[in-house]
Amino acid sequence: MDRTAGDIKPEAHTADIGDAAIRYLAWGRGGPPLLLMHATGFLPWMWHPIARALANDYTVSAPYFCSHRQADPETGGLSWLQLAGDVAAFCRCLSIERPFAVGHSMGGTVLTIANGAYALEFSKMVLIEPILLPEEVYGLSIGVNDHPLAGKSIKRRNYWEDEAAVGKYLAAKAFFKTWDKEMLDLYQAHAIVPVDEGGYTLACQPRHEASLFMGSMAMNPWPLIPEIDCPVLVLEGEKSENRAYIDLVKAAATFPDGRYMLVPDAGHLIPMEKPHEVLAIALEFFNGYPNDVA
Repeated sequence: MDRTAGDIKPEAHTADIGDAAIRYLAWGRGGPPLLLMHATGFLPWMWHPIARALANDYTVSAPYFCSHRQADPETGGLSWLQLAGDVAAFCRCLSIERPFAVGHSMGGTVLTIANGAYALEFSKMVLIEPILLPEEVYGLSIGVNDHPLAGKSIKRRNYWEDEAAVGKYLAAKAFFKTWDKEMLDLYQAHAIVPVDEGGYTLACQPRHEASLFMGSMAMNPWPLIPEIDCPVLVLEGEKSENRAYIDLVKAAATFPDGRYMLVPDAGHLIPMEKPHEVLAIALEFFNGYPNDVA
């Protein structure tokens, strides 16, 4: 059965969590709750090909974490501990209890912290390339220019004169060469947006993205992992550059009920490169993972 048949459009909403307003997209109604958490600098629309199929069986919500709080990258950025608290508040605001969850990169780490530090319980979690740095890195005091990702993001190109220039830019970047075509189209449509003065700019501005990268170092999530008792599946891309310094095999083994899967021919951006594979893996895991797979 083609679970992606038909294009279920998401609804855009805002959740007021008291001291912040979180925008989010929602797909489907009536099934068990399912939370989707995006990677740093991306946005909920990047889940759409996966979410519209999951909406057959789940009530899907994808919050947007970019500029809902002000933060200065030069003074530590936006802590992922704060983001985890915001996820917990978001779920309370929407009466979401024990959701299934999928988190990519930053999103996977934030889900982990939300469970361990804020007692946000999940039915099952799929963590796609979560950013679980070596423990000695956490707490280090470094500037934006010394951070390998924040330093790049704050200098990211942030203006295009027209749609043709946007398309030419995306076509020329090696970063996007391996993306699924629909994912790339969604990125162009929603991650680069028109401005009133003319031209196009990034939806998640470079300083906001840099603040999120800087906030990754504020809290060590490793001590929380042994206390997380829900089933967890950790996905790693075979060609991910992060494999050189992030040990996701160790992470999966540290979760009390953790499993590890290597996704062939994929880099760090597994959902953008292989959305249909991610959908199939998530559904298999949520519906009952084979007992003979560790």
